Amino acid sequence: MISSIAQRRDGFDQWIHQINQICGAFNAQPLGAEFAGDIREHQDGALKLSFVDACQARLFRTPLEVAAGEGGKYFAVFQLDGTAGMAQGDNKVLLSAGDITLIDASRPSDFTYSENSRQLSLILPSQLVEQTLRFNQVKCGHRIVGTSPIAMLSHRLILDATSQTNLSRQESEATLEAIVSLLRPAISHIEDGDVRERIFRKTLGFIDAHIRSEDLCPEWLAREVGMSTRGLYRMFAKKGLVVARYIKNRRLDLCAESLRQSGMEQKLSVLGYSWGFSDSSYFSTAFKSRFGISPGEYRKQHA
Repeated sequence: MISSIAQRRDGFDQWIHQINQICGAFNAQPLGAEFAGDIREHQDGALKLSFVDACQARLFRTPLEVAAGEGGKYFAVFQLDGTAGMAQGDNKVLLSAGDITLIDASRPSDFTYSENSRQLSLILPSQLVEQTLRFNQVKCGHRIVGTSPIAMLSHRLILDATSQTNLSRQESEATLEAIVSLLRPAISHIEDGDVRERIFRKTLGFIDAHIRSEDLCPEWLAREVGMSTRGLYRMFAKKGLVVARYIKNRRLDLCAESLRQSGMEQKLSVLGYSWGFSDSSYFSTAFKSRFGISPGEYRKQHA
């Protein structure tokens, strides 16, 4: 009897150890004598996910685990089989097979597996999610019903992607972007009647339309959209953004996209200039600051 209990404890300890290695810092506790758990990691280019099996277990992150883990990401949780209770903040949902929810890795969360459950947990970079949602509030801990077209298409796409072998970096990034785009209507909190929200989205569209222009700066932008510079700064600040930094990062992201799609023939200085960077040295420094490597190294990685 003691040996059986020890074996179950060893299995539980091994499971949470693997969870921490693959998914980041979590705490856990068994909920009964019939605990069972397993995790299998799958990585292919930009796709980083895991298949998590659990029964009679609780998995959770307190502020302590959040501080110890890596931020800057969300978990898109696809319920493949069984049921699971998922909670974040004031939101609590019970997922059944086919359902999806989004969990913010930078905030505490709590998952309960009372019966046999199988989930696919896909890591979504915060930068990708927030840009796709145009910096609208991200809805976490909400249930996306499995019978909805959004859930069915998303499930099909991610499962098909995991069955492919040797996706190129571009193909894996495109898959990730497609999944976030599919989920956008369900995870984006937009109040259509909010005039300020419409103005903000219009301003972001105006930035994209003039992103290559050297004239694009906060003062010019404020005049073009019909508000004071101070009002423009305040509007962006409410989203946790700084106008000039947003413009710079948007240019850099588009430069990175061009590097992934173009060959080796275009000069980096010309590429930077085409996206509004008149100083090639500043372009290289800003690019490395955002992506951790120089534009030339980035292009080689994605060639």
